[in-house]
Amino acid sequence: MKHSSDELRELQALPLDDKITLTKLRITEWYNHYNGNVYVSFSGGKDSSVLMNIARDLFPDIKGVFMDTGLEFPEVKDHVKSFDNIVTLRPEKSFLQVIQDEGWVYPSKEVALDVYYRRKGSQWAINTFQGLDNKGNYSPYKKRKMKWAWLVDSPIKISPYCCDIMKKKPTHKYTKQTGEMPILATMACESRLRHNAWMRNGCNAFDAKFPSSKPMSFWTEQDVLEYIVTRHVKIPSVYGDIVKNKNGKYVTTGEDRTGCIFCPIGCHLEKGDRRRFVRLSKTHPMLYKYCMDKLGMKELLDAIQEHTGCEKLYV
Repeated sequence: MKHSSDELRELQALPLDDKITLTKLRITEWYNHYNGNVYVSFSGGKDSSVLMNIARDLFPDIKGVFMDTGLEFPEVKDHVKSFDNIVTLRPEKSFLQVIQDEGWVYPSKEVALDVYYRRKGSQWAINTFQGLDNKGNYSPYKKRKMKWAWLVDSPIKISPYCCDIMKKKPTHKYTKQTGEMPILATMACESRLRHNAWMRNGCNAFDAKFPSSKPMSFWTEQDVLEYIVTRHVKIPSVYGDIVKNKNGKYVTTGEDRTGCIFCPIGCHLEKGDRRRFVRLSKTHPMLYKYCMDKLGMKELLDAIQEHTGCEKLYV
């Protein structure tokens, strides 16, 4: 059943208590549909910690599956270890191997896909960087991507497949082996791809190629932070404290997100002390050194600064 953007906006505008009720309903539907043969995809971050809190309030023995990519903050791994009934998976390749073989995901998965196939000469990707749709007609949306055309001729490897290799492939393999179906904490507001996925399937994608439940799809970042504060949910210390800024919005004093430490997606948008790699140099200097020296991140960040005019992204 397809959904509309208007439906999503209506759900996103609901009070938090109503969202919690709906989320519990979606989890229960998923759990019952698969006779309890389900698991929470648990990254250890704040979003999945909220999901785990809600899911285990309903089903205390529900399993968590943690994907240890080697790209997690040490504080996140410590947080995961504090939970029971957690299965740990690992990818077949290290992040260094993925970067060497495939390349970086930047500035987003969607644009990285465009760049990857433009380099292969695919006509639809050629059209994209000319501001045209797949039929060769002018597209305002495609035109916005033209600013990333510099990546096509860059010597830097660009690929959209890091997440597929590091996370999706191992979890799909686990699901196939066990028959257990995942529940994820992703939200539609996080990206256009996730927004479109909700439009196609709603929260519970029973009929998708890879079925999954995303019962928090209509939540926002503010909902997550409010839930953590008001329900006293424990999260990794790397986030710092959760406080309200001058506009009355909840913010973290430490990391905003704790996904893959070395992921450059969206880094050109960061300023001042919110620049992730500048902050990493202060909070985790050994990881920063590995990132810059071993992974060769400086070449990418220099190119980003040159072509976007953003602040310097490392120290």
